[in-house]
Formats: sequence, structure tokens, C-alpha cells
Amino acid sequence: MTTSTSESWTRIEAWLARHTPRTFAALGPPAERSAIAQAEEAIGQPFPDPLTESLLRHNGMGHCDLLPPFWALLDVQGIVKSWQIRMKIYGDEPAGAEEGDPDGEYGPWWHARWIPFAFDGAGDYLIIDQRPYRRRGRIGEADHETGCSFSPHPMWASLPALLDATATALETGEAVDGYQPVAVDEDELDWVF
Repeated sequence: MTTSTSESWTRIEAWLARHTPRTFAALGPPAERSAIAQAEEAIGQPFPDPLTESLLRHNGMGHCDLLPPFWALLDVQGIVKSWQIRMKIYGDEPAGAEEGDPDGEYGPWWHARWIPFAFDGAGDYLIIDQRPYRRRGRIGEADHETGCSFSPHPMWASLPALLDATATALETGEAVDGYQPVAVDEDELDWVF
């Protein structure tokens, strides 16, 4: 059973503080509710509750990896900026462009109902799929070249599932979806395949 966003954050923070203090120190302070409300207005849709809960715990984290294998959390302003950049590029797509199977492994290059929340520093994002389909809330990888893909692994089913799987991998040292956490120089988190 997946633990709550808050419980997963408590577990993640405890492990980072003990084993990778540089990554722990990179976690941002809580976001302001007013900043989240402004971001929701800017992208024209509410954030899902787990994302809001996560942002109220940590508003991004700079360029340190946290989620496997190489994802860093965006802050509220980064979410808006990333969504706007993708929408500016995607805006050239004709109305009704191919969306693919909303429950399938692949999606379009971008969709207005996706909310980016993590980045890899190379133009790719983890997104929360907010399209009104059966698998709403699942996590996808929006690659800047190939479009979006959705892994069938259970950790990508939702943000709470991803945070829970991350916390469990950190605590046990076991690989999750093929990636194992390691402490580099005893102060920074990395994931190895």
C-alpha cells in the first residue's frame, strides 16, 4: 500500500539527512499557498492534491537528483515556466492533434493537461497526466525529442507511489525500476542502473 505524500517525505528527509547531507540541504523551503494559486491560474488548472502537498513541504531543489534515476524537483515558478515553454512550442500543433491512447504507453509530444514537476537539466520533464481518463494522475516522462512515455511500473502510477517507492529504495538500498540509490562522496544522492 502506498503511503501518503507527507509520510514519504518524512522518510526521504530522514534518509537524506543521514546519508546525503548535500542533497538534503538542496531541498527548498515550503512554497507559499498564494504562489501555488498563482501558478494554477497561470496554467489554467488546479494542481493535484499530492503535488500541492509536496510543494508545501519542499518548493523544488535546484539541480540535485532526488527521484530515480536523475530527476530534480521543480519549484512553483519552474513548473509554470516549463509548462509555458512547452505550450509555446506545442501551440504550433493543429487543433485536435493526435493524442495517442490516453491509457497507453506513449502520449503526444506535449499536452496542455500535463503538469511538469521534475526535470533532468536537459530539457526533459516528469509530468503528472491530468487528462480526464482512467489513469489520470500517472507520471510520464516528457522527452524533448521523442515525446512522452508512460512506464507500466507501479512506481509511476502517481506522485504518492513515486515518492513511496523512492523512500523505500532509499531505506532498503534495493533497486526500484532498475535503479539503485547510492551516496556519492557520502554527501550527494545518485542512482545507478
